[in-house]
Amino acid sequence: QVQLVESGGGLVQAGESLRLSCVATRGGLSINAWGWYRQAPGKQRELVAAISRGGATKYTDSVRGRFRVFRDNAPSTVYLQMDSLKHDDTAVYYCAADYRGLTLYSGQYSYWGQGTQVTVSS
Repeated sequence: QVQLVESGGGLVQAGESLRLSCVATRGGLSINAWGWYRQAPGKQRELVAAISRGGATKYTDSVRGRFRVFRDNAPSTVYLQMDSLKHDDTAVYYCAADYRGLTLYSGQYSYWGQGTQVTVSS
């Protein structure tokens, strides 16, 4: 059973940056797809970015060019680098993971973290 723990959220001003981290405390070595989602008050949860084990990525249009999803040498960790933050980026950000690589395209993630709050003041 995979357990995901997010960190790195906080309060920043518009134009500033944040880096979110997501660690799989169990079962991380078998994950083939990672996703970052967000949910703002009164809105539906939406995909922000995703990455496969092989490095394929996808982004929602509103963050492309400002956000970057990546993994480093830590095999069970994924990051979301968020630059040029806007007030509209304010939301709870969730990490998701799945053993199936095709989840990158289906969005049917099996495992979810508890979320981390990102607040961008204008």
